[in-house]
Order: sequence, then C-alpha cells, then structure tokens
Amino acid sequence: MKFEMTPGEILAAARAPEPGDEGYDPFNAFDQAQGAEHSINPYEVYTELLAQCPVHRGSVSEMLGAVSVSDLMAGERQIVNVLSYDGVEAVLRDGATFSSAGYAESMGLVMGHTILEMDEPEHGQYRKLIQQAFTRREMERWEHDIVNPVLDHYIDAFVDRGRADLVGELMFVFPVHVIAIALGLPEADLPAFYRRAVEITNMASEIERGFAASQWLYAYLEPVVEDRRAEPQGDLISLLAHAELDGQRLTNDEIIAFCRLLLPAGAETTYRAASNMMVGLLSDPAQLEAVRADRSLVTAAVEEALRWEAPLTGVSRTATADAVVDGIEIKAGSAVNTSLGSANHDPSRWDDPERFDVFRQPKGHMAFATGPHLCLGIHLARMEMRAVLECLLDRLPGLRLDPGVEPPEIVGLAFRAPAALSVVWDA
Repeated sequence: MKFEMTPGEILAAARAPEPGDEGYDPFNAFDQAQGAEHSINPYEVYTELLAQCPVHRGSVSEMLGAVSVSDLMAGERQIVNVLSYDGVEAVLRDGATFSSAGYAESMGLVMGHTILEMDEPEHGQYRKLIQQAFTRREMERWEHDIVNPVLDHYIDAFVDRGRADLVGELMFVFPVHVIAIALGLPEADLPAFYRRAVEITNMASEIERGFAASQWLYAYLEPVVEDRRAEPQGDLISLLAHAELDGQRLTNDEIIAFCRLLLPAGAETTYRAASNMMVGLLSDPAQLEAVRADRSLVTAAVEEALRWEAPLTGVSRTATADAVVDGIEIKAGSAVNTSLGSANHDPSRWDDPERFDVFRQPKGHMAFATGPHLCLGIHLARMEMRAVLECLLDRLPGLRLDPGVEPPEIVGLAFRAPAALSVVWDA
C-alpha cells in the first residue's frame, strides 16, 4: 500500500482553520466538551455513588461537568443512572423493557436512522445485513491489507528519532485512516473526512456544526455509494451496497447513516482504547516487559485495558414500562443511563478494580456493552488494539515513558484518553 501524505500532514490539514472559521479547532472543542480539562476522576465519583446505592437519580454527567448525549436524550424525563455490573447487564440485555429508540432524538439527528436507535425486530434484521461486512474473516483481511500497512506508515515517520508522542503521532489518526481506506476513500480526502467525523461526534455541545458535518458527509458519500452499486470494488461500501438477506438490501440512506456512525464508533473509541492500553502498560514496566516476553499476554492486555479504562463510559436507554433494577424501582418513561465505566470497576466483580493488571482472571466486561446491541465492531476494535501493541513492541525496542516529561494522565468524562503519551526507545 502506497501513501502520499505523512501522518503529520494529515492531522495538520484536518485541524487547519477553514475560511471564516479562523481560530476554531474541532479536536480541541471536542476534548473540552468531554471534560478533558477537568481534574475530576469519574471513577472516584462512580465508586462513591455505587457504595451508596447501585441506582441513582439525577444527571451524573452534570455532576461531573460534562456535556452528555444521554442528557439530551432525557429532555424533561427523569434520569436514572445504573452503576453496578449486574444492573447494567440486566438493563442492556432487556431490550423490550429498555428501548434504544431515544437515540433518534439525539445522535439520530445527525447520524440518520442507524442501528444505534433500533429496537427489535428491526434491529435484528438490520444487524444481520450489516454484520456481513464485519466477520472475523473480513477483519483478518483488514489486519493484513489495511491495519498493518497503516501502522507501519505512521511508525516509519518517527522510528529513527528515538522519541515520540504516541497519541499525537499515532493513536489519534491511525484508526480513522483505517476506516477511510476500508471505505475506499482517496487519501487526499482523509483530512476533511476526519474533521467532519469529529464535528459530527461533538454534536452534543455544538449541534449546528454537527448538522453541517452530517450534510457534508451525505453529499460526499452518496455518489460513492452509487458508484459502488454499479461497480463494486471490494471495499466496505461495496460490501454494504450488495449485502442481501431474504431479498432485503440496504438503501443509500441506511449505508450513509451507518458510515456516519462508524466514524465515532470505529475510530474515536479505538484511538482512546489503544492509548489507554499503552498508558496502563507503560506506567508499569514490569507488566510491559511481561507482555513483550510472552506475546500470549497481548490479548489479556487488550481486555484489561478495555475493562480498566473503557473509551466510552456509558450508553442510554428509555424505560418502556415500570421495572425494578438492583432492587430499585424505575418508572416507565425514565431515561436510563447505564454506566459502563462504573460497571467495569464494580468491586463486587473485580478485586482492586482501579488497578491495571494483565494477570487478572479473565471475566466478561462492559466496554462493548452487551445484549442485542453488543458493539458490532467488537472484532475490529480488538484486532486494532492487538495490532498496534504488537507493532510497537516489534519496532520500538526498550519502549518506555519519557523520563523528562510528566507522566501521562487519562482525562475526560464521557470519552476518556490521555492528551499525550511521550515515550522513548532504543533507536
């Protein structure tokens, strides 16, 4: 695979001010909206609240000072927060009592009608169509043909230097680059594509920019979809355009809506998950060396990172009937926020849950949610995290935190990641 743009050029072009919009950086705006400048550790708040009661009323996001899509979904309805592992699992597995349709009133405004807001039976039928493009076999092809070449391209840019910021020079951009290639988009369009992806993801705090990004993406993607219907090229859009189940095919609107959703779901969260994983490992050199020496621990490192610092800390549902969760009554019509982050730190399930530990006994976690809406990109996310870790261990001998820089800190509230991750190695 041949690349014309360096990683630095891609990011610089994506962040460059547009005419009439000087001084605005969508990446900084998104991080600020997600609480990246706050010193509050949400896990301390989760732990305190969970110790009091597994279900709380009121906006936890507001308490933490974040802009929340969940709160937008709630409107005037009562907000209920489910914090325990068992409670979160119970809500997410019961799609009949706890509907996903509320996302139509928030993310649906900019994404379109996506799998995110669908309930059964529509959800099941749509999912069967979409997941034809995300099989394990297809992800193996992505890893070989797309992910590994992109990772090598990014690491080539700094490997001889002996030092780098892994967030700014690798994690921040490579997942969206992978998505763009998988969709069959030209590399020259990647900066604009990436910029719109961030603007649409930040719709909770800047709705007008979210609408504009949504319209831009539709206008950009519609002719691509039409072209792939006529002449399939083996990329993701071609697969979606020709997927069929019981005579049903995806419409242009459905494909474009899914592509809009794929940007935050497949790129934003992966960059954060991979960054958090490297913070956990680099902050404990003994664990990093254990993984380097025994690559069978790579999978354990990926799963522990997802549990320890889920890149997205919560998802929302709407109660369609009166229900009881963890012994607490929830009234029909309530907006129910399930805290994936709190569930993954529930001390009744994990000993010392605040500690990153690749040697933990494997247990299921909630980083990908569960139930009917288990993340469709679960194989992609795990593959990319594993690939980036393997690539860094293979190509950067003696990889360690830069001793001349302050240790990394994972920040944010709804979305979490380090702002930078400065490292050195034996070049």
